[in-house]
Amino acid sequence: MDSKSNIRRRLAALRQAMAEQNLSAYYIATEDEHLSEYISDHFKFRAWLSGFTGSAGTLIVLLDQAALWTDGRYFLQAEEQLEGTGIQLMKQQIPGVPSITEFLISHLHMGQSVGVDGRTISAKAGRDLSEALEKNDIRLEADADLAETVWKDRPPLSPKKVWLYPKTYAGRSASAKLADLRKKLKELQADAHVICALDEIAWLLNLRGQDVDYNPVFLSYMVLTPASLHLFLHRECLTSEAEDSLMELDVILHPYREIYDFAKQELSGKRILLSPSRTNYHLTRLLEDSGARLAAASDPTVFLKSVKNETEIASTKQAHIKDGLVMVRFMKWLKENVREGCLTEASAAAYLDQLRQNTPGSLGLSFETIAGYGPHGAIVHYAVSPDTDVSLEPHGLFLVDSGGHYLEGTTDITRTFALGPLTPEEKKHFTLVLRCMLNLMYAVFPENVCCHNLDTLARAPLWEHGLDFLHGTGHGVGHLLNVHEGPNNINWKLRPGSSPVPLVPGMITTDEPGVYIEGKYGIRLENELLCQEKETTSYGRFFQFESLTLAPIDLDALDVSLLSAPDRARLNQYHQNVFETLSPGLFPEERDWLAYYTRKI
Repeated sequence: MDSKSNIRRRLAALRQAMAEQNLSAYYIATEDEHLSEYISDHFKFRAWLSGFTGSAGTLIVLLDQAALWTDGRYFLQAEEQLEGTGIQLMKQQIPGVPSITEFLISHLHMGQSVGVDGRTISAKAGRDLSEALEKNDIRLEADADLAETVWKDRPPLSPKKVWLYPKTYAGRSASAKLADLRKKLKELQADAHVICALDEIAWLLNLRGQDVDYNPVFLSYMVLTPASLHLFLHRECLTSEAEDSLMELDVILHPYREIYDFAKQELSGKRILLSPSRTNYHLTRLLEDSGARLAAASDPTVFLKSVKNETEIASTKQAHIKDGLVMVRFMKWLKENVREGCLTEASAAAYLDQLRQNTPGSLGLSFETIAGYGPHGAIVHYAVSPDTDVSLEPHGLFLVDSGGHYLEGTTDITRTFALGPLTPEEKKHFTLVLRCMLNLMYAVFPENVCCHNLDTLARAPLWEHGLDFLHGTGHGVGHLLNVHEGPNNINWKLRPGSSPVPLVPGMITTDEPGVYIEGKYGIRLENELLCQEKETTSYGRFFQFESLTLAPIDLDALDVSLLSAPDRARLNQYHQNVFETLSPGLFPEERDWLAYYTRKI
């Protein structure tokens, strides 16, 4: 971790560069040029500049002060990492906290300028910010890349191998997916479709890479027309098999950075389909300046990709069986060894990571394992480090949120374990979280019900006790792609500019309620749920969920008296399925252990 003095020196260097370009404020986003959630080291300017390493946050630097906005997942982490840096924490969605735009307007004067690297913010975000500032006679300078100026030892782009994902796991050919997309292009009367999102390009072409930690994607842009397909990437990274597959599709290959010149020269005057939330602001402005007409719309690929085909579903179920066996072995090891007093958060996380990586077909982790004991569990996206690592003791709660990539698919699971005796409050809160999880897992709902409509089910038991969690209840999961994908996102709070999204069969969405008591403990339980059809009645089609995640809920943490008879029946049913599905892959001693932790209550 960088020292606070280093952070202050970096801020001073940035302010000097701002003054040289006559900028009164500088906007530093978290994203890369593709607006990715996880980014390579080359793009981690905000983390380098502020010391805050969370995956979401925006830093605003003025000539005399600085502030960082992040959401409830990172409040505690940000407080710790920003302390002593001179950067003020702005807690998003908390009453009285100004928005970024409000902050800028209140601190700047007419005629002043705000700088930003327009490649790192979306077209929508850039346009909204520019318009709001202009109303106050403040200018947005969107071509101000100060990272290259002040970040002297910036890690280079280091593209890695791009490989062909077999149709035996993908389920559909790239040519079929592209045909579907061209139909959408025709419906929208567009001449070309510009795609910046890395997960969309990888899915469409049945290719995978490793340019971004935890996401098997590769740095690229795509331009699709009714008759051609242009792909911008580091060609030398293609395996021969991957390149052959592209040649069969008649893909025209270009160097990665040529997308911007191509946009100016080849797309001028054309009607371009793009997503304002998934295309960077700089590229959008280039297109507009060249005379292109933008057909701004939701990216069709997002929805196409979210509805898994039969092969993807079957493969994903196999991935979850593998992952379930990993979790059973981890839980058994944890329970048996914590009493020895030799475990820490980091060593437990390392053991779990190794179990996954030793599993046949493993392609690494789907995100950095969160392993928070006691108070650290209350930090929603806690990342253990040598500076924060603590010993696990035979009491209290240990929250572990983890997942893996396998050839068959992607997993994301959270379990909170009792390491020994718990307080009545800990058991009560654990049981309430379980009730929330079961409510959503066993929900039945009619067609066209939207994601946010279901969120109340997963919060009601907590709301009854004046409790809540400051994050969404669920997110979509990609198929050997990003662990966080849309458009399905279960949260009663709709994001600005977003529209309600109905759940449809084939979508995979997480179910992850929690309780976080600052300074004491955190509890979260998470399963992945597959939306599927239940029945059709005179009132229409009805859907339900199938739990893909297979791992015990720690019965040691339960206060059974707080569960209703239907709750107990649902938990028993889930545990029976866990045992029946996983036991064939276990050794006798492991089966006996699992039988105990999936016993009827």
